[in-house]
Amino acid sequence: MDHHAAIVRPTVSLRRYGATEATDVHDFHQVVLGLDGAMVMAVDGVGREIDSRSAWLIPAGARHDYAGIGENRQLVLDLPASSLAVPQRLFDRARAVEIDGSLTELVRTVAASAPGAAYADDEAWARQFNWNTAARLCAAILSDSGATKSGAGALPALGLDFARIDRWLRAHLSEPLRIADLAAHCGFGMRRFHQLFIEAFGETPHRYLQRLRLDTSLTLLADPRHTLSHIALDIGFGDQSAFTHAFTRRFGLAPGQWRALQH
Repeated sequence: MDHHAAIVRPTVSLRRYGATEATDVHDFHQVVLGLDGAMVMAVDGVGREIDSRSAWLIPAGARHDYAGIGENRQLVLDLPASSLAVPQRLFDRARAVEIDGSLTELVRTVAASAPGAAYADDEAWARQFNWNTAARLCAAILSDSGATKSGAGALPALGLDFARIDRWLRAHLSEPLRIADLAAHCGFGMRRFHQLFIEAFGETPHRYLQRLRLDTSLTLLADPRHTLSHIALDIGFGDQSAFTHAFTRRFGLAPGQWRALQH
């Protein structure tokens, strides 16, 4: 069984799995996205073959046995809990899911730009790649109806439709969060909605939205056409100073410094 050092930030890597079966358990969530060829994986005793149209969502602490089938390549996202804006219930249990064409294309795009030998010693670049790519992958997974609704891995109907709420929040980042409006939109009273939100997302609506705003800023910072002041307003901060303070506290660098380090 493989053992892993504790990680506090998301990491994204390309992996090939050998034909000999191996077993793993780790203290972070993991998403294994098929890229080339196929592999077989069993999580908590439930087996499934994974190819370029499918993925495994593996909760922290879940035992998984796996082996490659011939030549294969997967994109693997290691995701410590609370590192990115991801609803807690997405990883309430292991599930194999079908993924749509847009997510499959993103996986291929990420694989083509993954760090190579030239950046092996560039820790700052690798850290940015991991944060930026993990944020894009998580957003795509949550917007993919196959990953959150259909098939044998379908989510339970109890509580909130967290994927729908996540999409709604992403579409309204620039607006003040009015919990009463969101609760009414979901058909609940304020107190009941707040309780259900914490059960589904693992934190309060305002804390989740703050994390979501900063995750989104990573993608916007990669595009030089967006000024820092425009990014701040687009994601719902009152001004650039408030954005800079929150970003620096979260990522350890000011937004301008983060942008300057990008290759």
